[in-house]
Amino acid sequence: MLKQATLKNIYWKKLADIFTKEKRSDIMSKISGKETKPEILVRKYLFANGFRYRKNDKRFPGKPDIVLPKYKTIIFIHGCFWHGHNCKRGKLPETRKSFWKKKISQNIERDKRNNDILENLGWNVITVWQCQLSNQKQINKTLNSIIKEIKSRYYD
Repeated sequence: MLKQATLKNIYWKKLADIFTKEKRSDIMSKISGKETKPEILVRKYLFANGFRYRKNDKRFPGKPDIVLPKYKTIIFIHGCFWHGHNCKRGKLPETRKSFWKKKISQNIERDKRNNDILENLGWNVITVWQCQLSNQKQINKTLNSIIKEIKSRYYD
């Protein structure tokens, strides 16, 4: 039994990635950080509810996905994997675990640093996670809570 399990592990480790290192690098380089489906969904909802915003404003740390100057609010829409969310989608891959752990922990530290800077400048920072926009019930709840938070900070 042990021998069969070992063979199975070897077999799967060899099949962990079907692409060459160069091809995988090429694929990963094409992953865009802008205009993702979750970003578009949040922006359309905000616009439909009368909010006007700036997209990916380079003047701010972290180049926020959405900036609402009138409400002094910044919204980051984070992918669970890339920003280390503690959910099913944020799970690290089994291959090159130390590389990914270091990479994701650096992203988490950078996000924290950027949030601290923005909050010290007087901005309200909202983080929306990809998993919060996974099904219709969750989407409605998340989008309504974003608007509620924006308005509560603005009218206080």
